[in-house]
Amino acid sequence: MARKDNKLDQLARVRLFSACSKKELATIGRASDEVVLPAGHVICEEGKAGHEFFLVLDGQVSVKRKGRKVASLGPGSHFGELALLHRGPRNASVVADTPVTVLVLGQREFSGVLDEIPGLAHKMLTSMAARLAELDAKDVAH
Repeated sequence: MARKDNKLDQLARVRLFSACSKKELATIGRASDEVVLPAGHVICEEGKAGHEFFLVLDGQVSVKRKGRKVASLGPGSHFGELALLHRGPRNASVVADTPVTVLVLGQREFSGVLDEIPGLAHKMLTSMAARLAELDAKDVAH
């Protein structure tokens, strides 16, 4: 039970899901799969179409662009959220540095969640609009 609560707590910290109620987070959690991957596993590959969102529950991963490491991510970190809404190419590769446990939410399962909780789409659009405004403000500042 502690693991389930931990998973929902970590989902709640994901900006995309931050406005969700506990019930909505539980629905997202049920639609997701917990997967254990070995060190060295390529979780997603730059340039390939993305279909899933990943939340790191345990372990460490490296994010690489054009072969260069640009970030290290650990428990509570996430990647691939745009793939839930758009099947465009991944903008980075992510490789497991250690054995990792990730929560995986596929595009099809996410669509089912949106159908089940109609108000969720509105909450997510609001969150995404705020994030885009932040990024736009950063671009103007540079």
